[in-house]
Amino acid sequence: MALRDGIKLYGRIFLVCELHACTGLHIGGAAGGLEIGGVDNPVIRDPITGRPYVPGSSLKGKMRSLAERSLGLLQNRRIGSNVRIHLCEAEQEYASCPVCNVFGTTGEKEFVLPTRLLVRDAFLTEEAARRLEQVRTDLPYTEVKWEAAIDRVTSAATPRQVERVPAGAVFAPVEMVYNLYAPGDDERLALVLESLALLEDDYLGGLGSRGSGQVKFLHWHVVARSCEDYEKEVSLAEAQTLQKLLGLRETIISGARKIFQGG
Repeated sequence: MALRDGIKLYGRIFLVCELHACTGLHIGGAAGGLEIGGVDNPVIRDPITGRPYVPGSSLKGKMRSLAERSLGLLQNRRIGSNVRIHLCEAEQEYASCPVCNVFGTTGEKEFVLPTRLLVRDAFLTEEAARRLEQVRTDLPYTEVKWEAAIDRVTSAATPRQVERVPAGAVFAPVEMVYNLYAPGDDERLALVLESLALLEDDYLGGLGSRGSGQVKFLHWHVVARSCEDYEKEVSLAEAQTLQKLLGLRETIISGARKIFQGG
């Protein structure tokens, strides 16, 4: 019997925090969607409010990329012409791969279970939006950073513009939902926290090697819900910083394990 024929959701762990931009943040959007000015590299914006936001796909994709690199996984699947990622090709490989279990894989394989981790879009807080409205930014809610490609021989420069959300912006709530489907998912939850820690020391979005994209995850609240009594919410951990939350990982994992035990 394929694993997907007997899927059972035992419960969920909800990890909620704030994302603080420590340096300018550039998560690219469609150039044609920005009507103001001639910025070469615009940020993605909510089409209703016009405010920049952090897509859940960008955050989850970066977490997965860092997790794959930290585990040294083979980049065996090509996406498009330039992107390669890891995907398990055999059932035995999948059973022992935390990345494919946590972050998901393609649905064509009969042995895979649903993605454990869901990451929702995160929007500017109202306070952060008001602060940005009160200052004189180059574009609504954003700054324009000038960069230049420099010829190594002649020193001739070709300037370009990059749009960024200014440092200090806060996006909240950042909500990650971790689904518990199979024994072992409690231990795999640690990979979520570890990939976030790797991200804090890396960057989110583009232009990270040139100063953009440093972020911090603050004001954590972690709760659990069991499908046996889904209306009941159990608090597992609260922490000001991700570093402090990492110190509580065993408490969080234990709370997830109790769901499998009917607790």
